[in-house]
Amino acid sequence: MKKVISILAAGTMTMGLLAGCGSSSESTEEDTSGQAAQEDSADEGSTDAAASDEAETSGNVLIAYYSATGNTEAVANMIADATEGDLFELEPTEPYTDDDLNWSDDNSRVSQEHENEDQRDVELVSTTPENWDSYDTVFIGYPIWWGIAAWPVDHFVEDNDFTGKTVIPFCTSASSGIGDSGELLADMAGTGDWQEGQRFRSSVSDEDVVAWVESLE
Repeated sequence: MKKVISILAAGTMTMGLLAGCGSSSESTEEDTSGQAAQEDSADEGSTDAAASDEAETSGNVLIAYYSATGNTEAVANMIADATEGDLFELEPTEPYTDDDLNWSDDNSRVSQEHENEDQRDVELVSTTPENWDSYDTVFIGYPIWWGIAAWPVDHFVEDNDFTGKTVIPFCTSASSGIGDSGELLADMAGTGDWQEGQRFRSSVSDEDVVAWVESLE
């Protein structure tokens, strides 16, 4: 995602310059990429300080998601890897069982919730991540249920203020498109700069997800 990557790159360059002035530091942390600094002993402190600062500046992207069967979670992890963003799983306090998710059973939980909108008030374990105000960009992921976003994401959208944030929906579906799900969530939120969303098939490749992220303005 060009905008997100540009922000992270700018933050890293700035922190790297600051860290260069502190070559006497005795920090022993490893670089955030997992590779130990290969500098000589005189520069080890400044390299490790730069790595620490980079980690602090990489938290301005959040990937919030609800995943019923693991497909949305897989895409969320791919986006997190591509953006170095933070993951935030939306977990119902009463998790859905396999029987609950049986769309073909008119008496299943999701079928009943679909037929009775007042039953879609799904309470979450938590609706707001720590350091919410620090995030500039928020991806919101969900499966498509009957043509709309799975309603466990509703409380997250309703309970948070997206003012000043770029919001990018994404969904997973075997056949349905993303439809108006993103627009409906934007209306529900009432705040934020909501972008056009993207639908991914259940077996989407990492390469396809990364290509989408990099195409974002």
